[in-house]
Amino acid sequence: MSAWSLPLDRTAWRDGQAAQGVREVAEETPVALVYDASTYAVMMASPADLEDFAVGFSLTEGIIDRPGDLRGIEITEAPLGIEARLWLAPERGAWLAQRRRFMAGPTGCGLCGIDSLEAAVRRWPPVGGAEARITPDEVQAAMQDLSAAQPLGQATRAAHAAGFWRPGQGLVAAREDVGRHNALDKLIGGLARSGALASDGAVLLTSRVSIEMVQKTARLGAPILIAVSAPTVLAVSTAREVGITLIAVARNDGFEVFTHPHRVAGAA
Repeated sequence: MSAWSLPLDRTAWRDGQAAQGVREVAEETPVALVYDASTYAVMMASPADLEDFAVGFSLTEGIIDRPGDLRGIEITEAPLGIEARLWLAPERGAWLAQRRRFMAGPTGCGLCGIDSLEAAVRRWPPVGGAEARITPDEVQAAMQDLSAAQPLGQATRAAHAAGFWRPGQGLVAAREDVGRHNALDKLIGGLARSGALASDGAVLLTSRVSIEMVQKTARLGAPILIAVSAPTVLAVSTAREVGITLIAVARNDGFEVFTHPHRVAGAA
């Protein structure tokens, strides 16, 4: 049993017959992101690695530029969910006060509450990692490593994962959540809090690749993004623009490279 799931009674229908049993079901909890005592966003998330989530969300939303822009983080149980309370450095707090909005996001929402078309398609500077390389065997090994690092997903079949993999080192970190965007924010926050560099490795995803996932990867500064599912057209064009090698439909029998194939040995 996972720490973030519960065993629930259920009736299973298989091969024309009903059978009583138990299934592990993933938890999802309202998580309020509260900056300087004012709520900025409410997201549905798995109640794990919430400090990483708070930092990663703050980075990918542009609320902070680095973990040092936060004066403190406190995760607190509330009657209806969980509050992640963050205190900003004075200059960031003053900036946020001018931008303040409230968002109520469903599970895995990536652009909830965005208030303009410009904000939805915002661009990040080109990533580094010009010398980063990965082989086809390493692509498949990386995804196998991520598959083995998903206790919540294995228990419930209802969670996404995001990981960071470095050639020669393997899987550096992995995070899970019922929302794919949340899982990536948790990964970004965890890497940022540890001070790990991302310019020499690959972000791994168990989900499809939409523009937000590319934007978040660009914010992290990772030059390679690998996903088990397919990308959208806007995700491909964004990856091409920011210099990310986008590898998708990564399965046991192969994968597809959509942008900057020079980083994949033999794919150029």
